Amino acid sequence: MRLESSRGEATRKRIIRAAADLFHQQGVSATSPNQIIEASNTGKSQFYHYFGSKEGLVHAVLQYYIQAVRDGKAFVQFDVESWEGLEEWFHAQARLQERYSMTRGCPFGTIANEVTAYDELPRQDLVLLFEVVRNKLAAFFLREKTQGHLLSTADENALADFCIAVIQGGMLMGKTRRDGNTVDGVIDQALAYLQSLRRKA
Repeated sequence: MRLESSRGEATRKRIIRAAADLFHQQGVSATSPNQIIEASNTGKSQFYHYFGSKEGLVHAVLQYYIQAVRDGKAFVQFDVESWEGLEEWFHAQARLQERYSMTRGCPFGTIANEVTAYDELPRQDLVLLFEVVRNKLAAFFLREKTQGHLLSTADENALADFCIAVIQGGMLMGKTRRDGNTVDGVIDQALAYLQSLRRKA
């Protein structure tokens, strides 16, 4: 029984990872269940057994991302411990985009761009996902402020939102232009602004 359970979980994760890659590559609406089944080397019965529908799979993919960010196992490191780490957080996402020859944006943002007024469950998943990311970034800014390294007037939550918005917008522009320099330029401007909020030693 335990072996069957382990195999079932492995199959489920394989489908989720295949779907996540296809969603990142071509978007949710352009990805069919048959494409996911083929990419994951599974069967239609397994797909519907574990997820019930494509919508159920989208939910599972977003929950997978949420857990990966929480556990420090996401595609980039979201636990920022230093200013160097913050710079690495920005540039790691730019390097991820370059790995796909600037043809893809952020995995989270790609799904978020397709959410409509009728997609309440994925919208809630995405709110939670970005909230988890925001909290990790805000924790760094709060720590810097508490230690006197950041202006006391700085709002850690607003700065975290700023970082997320910068990378989402920068990656979208980079994908559109097929130009990594666009993303790097946006990141450099964001980092210059954030550095300006640091207290002088």
